[in-house]
Amino acid sequence: MSPAAAARRKQPEPAGLPDPLPEPAADELRLETVFAALADPLRMEVVRRLLLESEEFDHPCGWFGFDRPKSSLTHHFRALREAGLIRQRQYGAERRSHVRVDDLNARFPGLLDLVAAWNRE
Repeated sequence: MSPAAAARRKQPEPAGLPDPLPEPAADELRLETVFAALADPLRMEVVRRLLLESEEFDHPCGWFGFDRPKSSLTHHFRALREAGLIRQRQYGAERRSHVRVDDLNARFPGLLDLVAAWNRE
């Protein structure tokens, strides 16, 4: 699957999901805020992997395998959620995330294609 096709892919939403944590509405997404969140390589990697490697609807922080303290990861995921890039839901003690594909593609066409094509090296 090409990066462009992956960036447009949306996992079907399962029934009975918990409500999402607070996030900006789609029409409140601001390009400079999204860019600021994506400026950090770890956060860019989170969004990229959710676009390209996601096999389920929501993924917990541990799915990424980052060797970082939990407090650091919490900060990064909160920055992505508050910028409007990801939607998070609370499942007991675990937060799971997915990219807001429809909202981002509607507001900033082509942005997720660029993120999917990004190569850290």
